[in-house]
Amino acid sequence: MSDNIMERRDFLKTLLGGLSLAALNWEAFPKGTQESKGTNDFDAVVIGAGLGGLSCAAAFARQGFKALVLEHHSKPGGYATTFKRKGFVFDVSLHSTTVEERNGVHNLIPGFPEIKDIEFVPHPDLYRLILPDYDIRVPHKNLPGYIEILINHFPDEKEGIQGIFDDMKGLTKDIQKISEARGQVNMMTFRQDYPYLSQSVNQTWGQMLDARVKNTKLKFIISGLWGYYGLPPSKLASLYYAMPTIGYLQEGGYYPVGKSQKISDALMKFIEERGGKVMLRTGVEKILVKDHSAYGVKTADGQEFTGKVVVSNANAYDTFHSMMEEDDHLKSYLDRMDTFTASLSTFQVFLGLKKDLVNKVGIKDTEIFYETDYDIEASYKDALNADMENQGFGLTLYDNLYKGYSPEGKNTLNILNLQGYSHWEKYESDYFQGKKKAYRKEKERMADILIDKIEETLLPGLRKAIEVKEIGTPLTNVRYTKNYRGAIYGWDQTLDNSIPRRLPHKTPIQNLYLAGGWTQPGGGYAAVIPSGLECFGEIMQEWKGK
Repeated sequence: MSDNIMERRDFLKTLLGGLSLAALNWEAFPKGTQESKGTNDFDAVVIGAGLGGLSCAAAFARQGFKALVLEHHSKPGGYATTFKRKGFVFDVSLHSTTVEERNGVHNLIPGFPEIKDIEFVPHPDLYRLILPDYDIRVPHKNLPGYIEILINHFPDEKEGIQGIFDDMKGLTKDIQKISEARGQVNMMTFRQDYPYLSQSVNQTWGQMLDARVKNTKLKFIISGLWGYYGLPPSKLASLYYAMPTIGYLQEGGYYPVGKSQKISDALMKFIEERGGKVMLRTGVEKILVKDHSAYGVKTADGQEFTGKVVVSNANAYDTFHSMMEEDDHLKSYLDRMDTFTASLSTFQVFLGLKKDLVNKVGIKDTEIFYETDYDIEASYKDALNADMENQGFGLTLYDNLYKGYSPEGKNTLNILNLQGYSHWEKYESDYFQGKKKAYRKEKERMADILIDKIEETLLPGLRKAIEVKEIGTPLTNVRYTKNYRGAIYGWDQTLDNSIPRRLPHKTPIQNLYLAGGWTQPGGGYAAVIPSGLECFGEIMQEWKGK
């Protein structure tokens, strides 16, 4: 058998694993009995209450297994959380996500049809992209309309514009065909049967785009959502831009009424109503391992909890470097992991305004990306180096999503830049010792740059309207989520760390699995809930065979 066929078969095996679990066959899986166990003994112990950990634990609970989730923070959700200041409630990370429709209402969280009390509202326009020569509002759920806008701006690129979106749609269809085939795929005719997938699987997004589009400015516009994935086109695996982006353009972007915390709270409630347990303010210090097999965890306060499996929703780096001492057994695994890079982090300014400045100025947009040039590679380098002077910004105007988001007559804003962690390493030691004078001075300096930019370009009078200001840095992300280097997407989604090569759920430590952005399928809201379900499904397949 040729190496190419073997490689395609490995790819197919990985891909089918995730796709088939998107619609889990609960009846075919083993069922738990919720039988009485010892106080600290569970079927599954989950480290971390991010969305990946919560969805995995919720799947165990739904199937009748006794699941425990241990979370160091005071609330569940990881990045899907909120915080309150002087009457304003700020969303830590969510600006927009995809969601499924049920009976004409967008309230269906994939994998959890039982959760019905979260309503999602659409963005009026998907987003607005402001560039030196263009100001483009991308229409919500209207891909033909978006294509028409692009062709009107770049008539000479009509064929390329239609071609790249056909490629993106074709890639999605190929993967749907594979899923429907349930593994009955002829590897000898794979390239002919799945042409879009065969071509793109080993391409970066930049290579995929270059094959169709020549104009540099147009390439930037089509790649305008690169910040959602944390890498420029030259580094980002094509599947990680093409598939979610075409889905976003076709299905639209939504935001939950009640903010992202409502999603996390609903999953925690789901777990507890079905006999599971979520313990907040309970961080895990060690994964208990014997003969290279995980059997439980030890918390920072000395408690021990045992389980048939342990699922880590913590970051993969600390899972293996800090929570266990298995370096010799894991040598090849750790050597490979050391070749990965953590994704970018974020620098955010959360603003509560004492008046309705957004309405006064007349801005109707919800999410705006403001860019100063057409060089994404340079923008990525500026982000890595925390160069605020040259970067653009992202601005979310939450009050344009639904009435009542902010206190009456006021506004809630979020300003965001992607940012590398290296710049903040010199403040790290003092920060965690509570010595924050220099750190505060630096984050205030950066925040002032962003506020000035927005006041000059979009919201005149912004500074005088500020009632509440909070600033989040990569160190803030580490403090509250414990993600390695404050990463927001887990490992960078490069070709060498994408499906089928992305770190799998199953680990070399028996009975230890991974769920969340550091494993498959990848980072972001739309990926981590399915990640938890995929992880659960793999464990069920293991248990089913025993």
